[in-house]
Amino acid sequence: MSEETISSAEENKVRKPSWLRVKLPVGEEYRKVRNIVSDQKLHTICESGNCPNMGECWGAGTATFMILGNVCTRSCGFCAVATGRPASVDLKEPMRVAESVKAMGIKHCVITSVDRDDLKDGGANIWVQTIRAIRQLAPNTTMETLIPDFQGIWDNLQLVIDEKPEVISHNLETVRRLTKQVRVQAKYDRSLEVLKRISDGGINSKSGIMLGLGETVEEVTESMEDLRKSDVKILTLGQYLQPTKNHLPVAEFIHPDQFAAYKEVGMKMGFKYIESGPLVRSSYHAEKHIF
Repeated sequence: MSEETISSAEENKVRKPSWLRVKLPVGEEYRKVRNIVSDQKLHTICESGNCPNMGECWGAGTATFMILGNVCTRSCGFCAVATGRPASVDLKEPMRVAESVKAMGIKHCVITSVDRDDLKDGGANIWVQTIRAIRQLAPNTTMETLIPDFQGIWDNLQLVIDEKPEVISHNLETVRRLTKQVRVQAKYDRSLEVLKRISDGGINSKSGIMLGLGETVEEVTESMEDLRKSDVKILTLGQYLQPTKNHLPVAEFIHPDQFAAYKEVGMKMGFKYIESGPLVRSSYHAEKHIF
């Protein structure tokens, strides 16, 4: 997105349309999940990422756990997670996550993490320990791991692949042209390589793209084609929402009809499952992505 595009978006801010309204989080199950997360001193991307679906998901007894702390070494222009120098690795965190998964009694859990470029292994060993701990305490729970790119150090990525969670996801986030601005330290082709290696490892691969940052329909279609070339089977498409005034502004609110059109195009490309809508996020309805 050019500086002109950003400036224009800032000067002509549009009120959020009606299709972006969400319900406030309420209910007994929501409180139960919140208490477990608080008692175990865990982090969730639901909270750290200001997810609009937190009330719905927590109300259904599910949450996306974020491991390796809540401070990221990267400074992506879209993300609400704090950037800075992370604390030292908490070796007890994997078991606390597993105990929470067991206590919540969930059938499918999603684990993600901040980027830990400060660590030699990129956090891969904590990933491995977390997967194993969940399997030990909740053997009937299926799992999705939403992983970073490990800076393209493929031996670290392979450690997670070898644990064979049911789904491994890695988000492309945006189209090629906007990657340098939206994902400052990431690389478009490196993310595609991550996804190809996951697919080649015999695991269902999944990715997500945010819309409304100034991309064109043609660019979104091209990115979907690139993902299929990496044999990605599951795709999420959602509306980007600006977390704070210090983050990239919204260039456009995409109409639900356009999201439906993208889904139709993607299914014809060969994706097995697509979640496409304004409020869709990476882990939205993740339990449906097991096949």
